[in-house]
Amino acid sequence: MSSDYQEFIQQIHNKTGIDLSLYKEAQMKRRLTSLREKRGYKNFHSYFQTLNGDPALLDEFLDRMTINVSEFYRNRKRFEVLENKVIPYLLQKKKSLKIWSAACSTGEEPYTLAMILSKYIPLRQVEIIATDLDQNALERAEAGRYHERSLKEVSNEVKSEYFIKDGPLYEVKKEIKKCVTFKKHNLLADRYEKSCDLIVCRNVLIYFTEEAKESIYRKFSSSLEDGAIFFVGSTEQIFSPQKYGFDVYDTFFYIKQH
Repeated sequence: MSSDYQEFIQQIHNKTGIDLSLYKEAQMKRRLTSLREKRGYKNFHSYFQTLNGDPALLDEFLDRMTINVSEFYRNRKRFEVLENKVIPYLLQKKKSLKIWSAACSTGEEPYTLAMILSKYIPLRQVEIIATDLDQNALERAEAGRYHERSLKEVSNEVKSEYFIKDGPLYEVKKEIKKCVTFKKHNLLADRYEKSCDLIVCRNVLIYFTEEAKESIYRKFSSSLEDGAIFFVGSTEQIFSPQKYGFDVYDTFFYIKQH
């Protein structure tokens, strides 16, 4: 690793508490080098000097570093399993659920969860905590206004039931927004939620090193109640789930062992 990038990692850690060394180096360095060059900086040292005093540049850096690709019902088949198998299973055990949507990006995923749950129980019985590292993404999530492209997996029936169309945008209805609480959270450094019935963390762990991933799986496992469910992304199969106290429940769904 070049000493220029190494120094940058340390400076970013001191400034933001984010440890870039826990992300896969080749991917992260490539992404940040292209951003740095686009802004006209020859090396990471000069880039950090400016970024340190320029909030807009820092925001742009954080935005690029955290991967905000999201849409409603992303990988629809998995959400059908959630709707038809996982939720009924969880509701056999209890009538109110605590759900954590981790690395929620701009909010499409937690709102999708709320829409699915509203078919089963009154939303006052649902607590959804949605977290992300990126403050800008969280602000957009709280606003709950989306372009058509985020809704390409959404049926017309769901659109008319849960969204209000406002010009080119679709706004999530108030009753859906009300059951989701957005919070800033760093998966690598902050304290984890407790007593969750379902944790959804999809399409983010692929960016972490193996060591970081193992630590995150252990923490998620201890955040879940016995018999609760962990839902991961379609490139993120856990190869030895037993190591973390999980059994396979369905493809990309894991159940916390009793």
